[in-house]
Amino acid sequence: MSPLDVTGRNTAIGPVVEVAGALDSVHAAALCQYVERLPLRPGQRLVIDLTGLALCDFIGVAALLAARQHALAADADIVLAAVPTDTLRILRVTGLDQVFTIHPGIATA
Repeated sequence: MSPLDVTGRNTAIGPVVEVAGALDSVHAAALCQYVERLPLRPGQRLVIDLTGLALCDFIGVAALLAARQHALAADADIVLAAVPTDTLRILRVTGLDQVFTIHPGIATA
């Protein structure tokens, strides 16, 4: 499995967090720690870019939910962009595709 690489950048509407590699039980804490340090403001949009995601298990999904909680606590919005097919399947099976706003790519997020 590939390790997780979490990087970010700021945009006019809020931060974009790029996640690449394995978002699994071994590496999911890295995403949680990264997002918890983001200073979100009300009205901002946190975009989680999953373009480079190679694997996501249920612990990885829990990390995405923790990111959502962080955004909501700051009165900010959160969207997932470029969700890989396998991860999208997990989100659909669990009904989380109704909880997250999902965009097909980063350009539309």
